[in-house]
Amino acid sequence: MTTPSVPERPRLRVGHVPGVTLTKWRTIWRDRFPRTILEVVEVEQPDQRRTLVADEVDVCFVRLPVDQDGLHVIRLYEEVPVAWVSKDHVVAAVDEVSLADLAEDDVFTDPTPFHIDLASIGEAVLHVPQSIARSQSRRDLVYRPITDAPSTTVALAWLKDNPNELIDEFIGVVRGRTENSSRTAQARKGKAKR
Repeated sequence: MTTPSVPERPRLRVGHVPGVTLTKWRTIWRDRFPRTILEVVEVEQPDQRRTLVADEVDVCFVRLPVDQDGLHVIRLYEEVPVAWVSKDHVVAAVDEVSLADLAEDDVFTDPTPFHIDLASIGEAVLHVPQSIARSQSRRDLVYRPITDAPSTTVALAWLKDNPNELIDEFIGVVRGRTENSSRTAQARKGKAKR
């Protein structure tokens, strides 16, 4: 006698670059789709496209620019650029800085552990999106807005030929669609039953 197989629960794999916070969207997803697994994985920025193409994630919160060939991309929001420095750095004493104010410093845009350590001892400045400095908050570092640096853009990306129907549902959650929106699969199924 064979035991009946238990159907596998549906799942959506979501990647995100460092600094992107998914708490709000995860909560809405859990409330709206309690039987669907939402796997969330942090993806380093240089790997954001590769993880989509390699089918490691279904959708990914990416930081632009990204090669958009074969991808759907929805721009979501702009990030404030900051100088992330030691509390003892001269920048820590002001409310904001310009790029010219940082001209004498070694400035890095890649927040590797090595660069963060350099910044923490006052040997460098990190020029990063505010979300990265905030999410990796440390007592020995502070950040200040850079007034004349371009902002960075966070977007949601997925492969054009990814057949996972849950992607549309997740886009709806991220874009703030209500559960009863005519653009959600659940609402369309409800109308079809009438």
